[in-house]
Amino acid sequence: MKLIILFGPQAVGKMTVGHELEKITNLKLFHNHMTIELVSNYFNFDTPTGKRLVKLFREEIFKAVASSDLEGLIFTYLWYFDQKEDWDYMEGIKNIFIEKGAEIYYVELEANIEERLKRNKTEHRLRHKPTKRNIKWSENQVKESALNHRANSKDGEIKENNYIRINNTDTEPSVVAQKIKDRFKL
Repeated sequence: MKLIILFGPQAVGKMTVGHELEKITNLKLFHNHMTIELVSNYFNFDTPTGKRLVKLFREEIFKAVASSDLEGLIFTYLWYFDQKEDWDYMEGIKNIFIEKGAEIYYVELEANIEERLKRNKTEHRLRHKPTKRNIKWSENQVKESALNHRANSKDGEIKENNYIRINNTDTEPSVVAQKIKDRFKL
């Protein structure tokens, strides 16, 4: 069992790279918006109920996958390094899989804000993330997040052995996916 945690700022390309990685490995993609979009049909994600349900659905899926005979999972996440809750959340996910003997791989993506604002409007993103279709709102979210949070790690902050950081500003998602596959021998 392998768990790939694919993280980085909003609209950096986590889901798109995850789709490409899924195509060239036997790993299944679980992008963070799969649960957000499900719950948002009933409750806004920013509400306590919305957040609780997203967390519960994800945790149950993680437990089921970690206990299964699947080869592994690619999980995408917007990890705010300035938020202790996010560090704790990532540790909790890791522990679910470690308890079942899984190998954990960390893939951090980074891209400049101009490129991310372009990606925020792509057809692929909007098809898979209906809550991002209000472009003015989602663009504002990208900008506010960049001003108020740190969604990329500092040098040396991620101390895991299975870690790679990729600047994908000018790199096609399929190329990034191949780099990940090659690096971790997936």
